[in-house]
Amino acid sequence: MEYKGINRRACKRIKITGATVTYKQGRFFFSKKQYVEEFYPIVEISRGGVRFMGKKLFTISSQVSLKISLPEEPSPLILKGKVRWTSLNPAMSYKYQIGIQFDPFALKKGCNHPEILEKIMKLEQKFLANKKSINH
Repeated sequence: MEYKGINRRACKRIKITGATVTYKQGRFFFSKKQYVEEFYPIVEISRGGVRFMGKKLFTISSQVSLKISLPEEPSPLILKGKVRWTSLNPAMSYKYQIGIQFDPFALKKGCNHPEILEKIMKLEQKFLANKKSINH
């Protein structure tokens, strides 16, 4: 049997209209470094990461801290991750698309809190259920 590798698309991606992200580079939560002042539109989000549009080119493998704001959520999701890819964006308002892979979820230092994963999974269920009901 031929080995075809791991499916890169193991996580279901969801599109949430109105979801935005702001970021700061590095893992310095308690430093004076601030999140950028602009909020950028999220293209899609999954358990494994997020793709958003931006104006700045990121360095591959650089660390980022993200604040993800979702409609109907009172507070943003705070996540850490790593830049996995960037590409030119065909739309003119934002020059780039950026792909961030979330750090692992665990109750350990340097990991994202598991409660955030639970919130993402609930969003996944909600939006995928809505998509199925629209298609039927």
